[in-house]
Amino acid sequence: MVRSLVSVLAGAGLIASGAIVAPLANAADNPLPPTAFGMHIPQISSGEKPNANIGTVRLWDSGIAWGQVQQKKKQYWWNGMDAAIQNANEQGISITYVLGSTPKWAQKKAPKGNYPYGGTGAANPDMSTWKAWVKAVCNRYGASIDAYQIWNEANLSDFYTGSPKQMASLTKEAYKIIRQCDPTAKVVAASTTVRLTSSYDKFFPKYLKELKKQKWPVDAIAVHTYPPGKDGPGDRLALLDQGKKDMKKGKVPARVELWDTEVNYGIKGPGKVKGQSISGAKAADWVASTFLDSIMMGVDRTYWYYWYKPDGRLGIILDNSGAGTTTGGIGYQTAYDWMVGSFYSCTRGNKKTPSVCQTGDDVNPALVVWNNEGKGPYTVPAGVSVQCTSLNQCTAIAPGTQLTIGGSPLWLGSAGSYATLQSKQKQNAAARTAAQ
Repeated sequence: MVRSLVSVLAGAGLIASGAIVAPLANAADNPLPPTAFGMHIPQISSGEKPNANIGTVRLWDSGIAWGQVQQKKKQYWWNGMDAAIQNANEQGISITYVLGSTPKWAQKKAPKGNYPYGGTGAANPDMSTWKAWVKAVCNRYGASIDAYQIWNEANLSDFYTGSPKQMASLTKEAYKIIRQCDPTAKVVAASTTVRLTSSYDKFFPKYLKELKKQKWPVDAIAVHTYPPGKDGPGDRLALLDQGKKDMKKGKVPARVELWDTEVNYGIKGPGKVKGQSISGAKAADWVASTFLDSIMMGVDRTYWYYWYKPDGRLGIILDNSGAGTTTGGIGYQTAYDWMVGSFYSCTRGNKKTPSVCQTGDDVNPALVVWNNEGKGPYTVPAGVSVQCTSLNQCTAIAPGTQLTIGGSPLWLGSAGSYATLQSKQKQNAAARTAAQ
């Protein structure tokens, strides 16, 4: 395929001679790691193997939360955890495990509701019980778990009813245990949803304040950037802006990363907020541009929720579909192929100009352009002769061509950088096949 397309481009006279695109000055010191592309895989304990390159998996809603593993004070059901971790290890997927939520037996009052896990989880656990749990997990799995997240959506009463100060204390004690057990593992703060303004404002800034008092016992701060049901990637960017603004105000140290540990679109609620279903090329564009926005915004890890069959809750479905994947899954894989393993430099656009991530050099230019904040003109740079969409559909294009760039990402590159891209795609496809 590389040879045939390059020959077509050469015959059309589209391969520029001596035309270059200068690299941006603030190029990344290291190539983008696979862990920038994360996923939830609910059936991972049952052997689910996504037809995609997954850099890291967040073990949540996978049937192996604290309340499901430790069903009684001295009784552990490790089978599900063992299976999930073995499956992830066999696929070469890094693992993030969510340590909360509190089991029923460890709560003073019987939990109400059905989620999560029969209502378990909301109460703040006794510290000795919490420490024993963290030790049990870390001692059993050691280096098999790359990162430990303290809690899920701690700003929501469905998941946590303690105070930000109590959560910071849980965070500090877990940090000390994990550092002793595995000094290389990352400790991730309890996640906070951003779109629900009231609960976010009551929890997130105060949690950061309490973490500061504890001398920042975390390696990453975590947010969840689900926009309201009818909103899209541009609205998600505003949520990331809010999170980063509050992190700056809270004086979070530069060493502490920002992770988005859950994201999707079209989700109903709260209240009368309607959802939406996103499919086709739009789904591919939204998934690809979500990860591109994260890279451009300096979000170190993004975990898509999730890779599994439709259940009526999510706007974009990623799953194995026959011999291939859904279009959303194709968009995920396309962006992975474009960015992972590449040295990169990104600049944010505005309502009229695109965001740009450059991954090539002045000999073989390669860049990705998209705009989730608006739409505007863009001139194809010198040296570019190939364009590819988020569905991995590639065609010839001439330097100087005038494009209108919006939320549909385009990869632009020379014949040489396109050959490099296809080599990466073949390698990634071989890795997927080997993992099946």
